[in-house]
Amino acid sequence: MQGRIKRRQLEEVALQAAANEEMQDPVCPLCGRDIPESQRDAHHLIPKSKGGRVTQYLHRICHRQVHALFTENELAKHYNTVEALLEHPEMRGFVKWVSGKPADFYERVRKSQRLRDA
Repeated sequence: MQGRIKRRQLEEVALQAAANEEMQDPVCPLCGRDIPESQRDAHHLIPKSKGGRVTQYLHRICHRQVHALFTENELAKHYNTVEALLEHPEMRGFVKWVSGKPADFYERVRKSQRLRDA
């Protein structure tokens, strides 16, 4: 178990790293494309409503797809890393499709049928 001070120090290091990334176009960890300023969304790896604080920049379309496929509980319990997200077959298919698009590409994303029926 980490103490409060150690946890804060780790969060500050993560924030400094994020600030350094802002100086250049970061690369989306899901699709591997550069993220222009207009398409940059910060994604909480563990949803903020579940106590998450660490964010990672994603393309807006990739970020929307993550939330279209998974509930906040699923994100917090099972898909709280980029690697775990990429292991899901629907997310992998989406990434394969979008990785060939230009960096500023955006298209409307719809919730999965499973989430719409819930």
